[in-house]
Amino acid sequence: MATVKQTTTKKVEKEETKAPVKKTVAKKVAPEVAVKKSAPKAIKSDSKVFAVIETGGKQYRVRVGEYFKTEKIADDMKVGDKVVFDKVLLVDDGVKTEIGTPYLVGKKVEGELLLQGQGKKVLVLRYKPKSRYSKKKGHRQLFMQIMITKI
Repeated sequence: MATVKQTTTKKVEKEETKAPVKKTVAKKVAPEVAVKKSAPKAIKSDSKVFAVIETGGKQYRVRVGEYFKTEKIADDMKVGDKVVFDKVLLVDDGVKTEIGTPYLVGKKVEGELLLQGQGKKVLVLRYKPKSRYSKKKGHRQLFMQIMITKI
């Protein structure tokens, strides 16, 4: 016959020693700020050739390698697409200046679309005194940043 031993476990009450708690100060982390995409820097060109083009109702003086911001031209354009400006008002190569009446026939300026975006918000406020009438409206102009590749 097998004998079964019964073992009793004694519960030992331990005194828990609490170590002093160090208070840690949570560092305030700055919220993530949206990083603005900046266009690449203009390529320095030794060429003195420049042109004056018209787009979006404005005139721009451009050189090869420089970039400029203009109003949005078309909806279907993507970054990296080629842009052709055929409304050339003036071309100067340092020796000879050609002036159009109003545009030069057969001259084109080519560029590459670098960036599309929206400008800063402009607030439009209408207010009429003594009648408690005021309206506030915001507007952000769409723009394209274009780098000139060829005149």
